[in-house]
Amino acid sequence: DEEEDYMSDLFLKQDVRPGVPMVRRVKEAIQKEEKQKEANEKNRRKSIKEEEKERRDSVLKSALGNENKGFALLQKMGYKSGQALGKSGEGIVEPIPLNIKTGRSGLGHEELKKRKAEERLENYRQKLHMKKQANEQAADQFRIRFKNKQEERKMEGDLRKSQRACQQLDMQKDIDVPKETWYWLEPEEEDKKDEEEKEDECTSSDLSVSEKLRILTAYLREEHFYCIWCGTTYEDSEDLSSNCPGDSAADHD
Repeated sequence: DEEEDYMSDLFLKQDVRPGVPMVRRVKEAIQKEEKQKEANEKNRRKSIKEEEKERRDSVLKSALGNENKGFALLQKMGYKSGQALGKSGEGIVEPIPLNIKTGRSGLGHEELKKRKAEERLENYRQKLHMKKQANEQAADQFRIRFKNKQEERKMEGDLRKSQRACQQLDMQKDIDVPKETWYWLEPEEEDKKDEEEKEDECTSSDLSVSEKLRILTAYLREEHFYCIWCGTTYEDSEDLSSNCPGDSAADHD
């Protein structure tokens, strides 16, 4: 029952004549080898088109001989091999090259294919250009939004700082009620974490954050001679105007 060695002399010297029983695996191996030989032979054979092309190229490369009737007529009229055509020799020397058409498509089909390929390439380039422009615009818009968001957050922080300062300075002057309700921070405002309450608070006033900040800082400067960006309370308006760079964050930058 041991597996047979198919490379042994027992198998290599077997008689494979027709009618002689063969081991199934040996028979399959022989059939496979024959199929491989047929495939190799088929690959070595050239196609009809390849043979035609080789014959055509060999004919085109060889010069015309005296057996050619057209060449014989030219020689009778004084033409010599290698000479240009025409009375004054201004014509061509080599024959017009052949443009062999092997496909089955009509005339002009290749030009149409070439034109369509160029159009597709141009459309592809335009799409890439438009996509690049869209990405650049999106990046610019993102940078603008991000910058505006940062500026908005900074103004909100300056407004809260101004409200705290206003409340402290007003109370130092025994002012119990703010000039405007939003001049002071409400006691629970600093600890609010509910986003819905913050949105309701923002809509309660028609003034924007920048407008509130401008009004409140002007009140602090006029009423208390205080600049939130300097963090300093000046003696009077003259001291404030002479020592404070300005009444905005940009002036203090």
